[in-house]
Amino acid sequence: MSRPEIEIRDLHKSFGDNHVLRGIDLEIGQGEVVCVIGPSGSGKSTLLRCVNLLEEPSKGQVFVGGTELTDPDVDIDAVRRRIGMVFQQFNLFPHLTVTENLTLPQRRVLRRDKAQAVKVAAENLDRVGLSEKATAYPSSLSGGQQQRVAIARALAMAPEVMLFDEPTSALDPELVGDVLAVMRMLANEGMTMMVVTHEMTFAREVADRVIFMDGGVVVEDGSPEQVITRPRHERTRHFLSRLLDPAMAEVEEHEEHEENEKNEKNEKNEAP
Repeated sequence: MSRPEIEIRDLHKSFGDNHVLRGIDLEIGQGEVVCVIGPSGSGKSTLLRCVNLLEEPSKGQVFVGGTELTDPDVDIDAVRRRIGMVFQQFNLFPHLTVTENLTLPQRRVLRRDKAQAVKVAAENLDRVGLSEKATAYPSSLSGGQQQRVAIARALAMAPEVMLFDEPTSALDPELVGDVLAVMRMLANEGMTMMVVTHEMTFAREVADRVIFMDGGVVVEDGSPEQVITRPRHERTRHFLSRLLDPAMAEVEEHEEHEENEKNEKNEKNEAP
């Protein structure tokens, strides 16, 4: 592997008494696509937000492009310009047109003049297949179109790394495909990507590596074939069985509920 584009060393994050991340060590190389999977509350989104210091780690180091973000003397704004972030919600300005949503951060952060910012906006709207929506307002767009605009906005800043936090979780199922197609395009172009997702087909087909997290630690880290198809750990197998077979998850939940009721009855019967 070439120099890691993202490097995480002994990363911890606590919110009060809640120890969310428990010593994460991770490297992502230039051009790698890494999908992070795991149950709710496993620390996936917190890990992603620590990579660009939207959450400040309690302990540990984060490097992006060889620069330590956790160094107190670092120019964090300068480093963040190299990192694109796409959230579950689209975070578009409703009172601005699509083009204005793309040009505003360029002009304020990168100090591009209006003509250049509009040109870059148009190029990136074309990349995500939304050139015809340049003058539209977000309220007139579908959720999938809004998310593609959010991706175009991040790309307009010319990032070296893209972070995606469950980018399709707020979308209706029929709108997911267009967003994933844009992400596939970026992967094919060689963009370094870290993607928190439950889209197993995307992870299997596009990711170079899949990381399974649970309880604030990395349980498995390997190829999609190894982690998704042949997981080594029982925690991974259990998570994937529930995710890939919802019917089985319902059966397990029903059995678990019956078992709990049975145990409660036994405890009552045994009480003096």
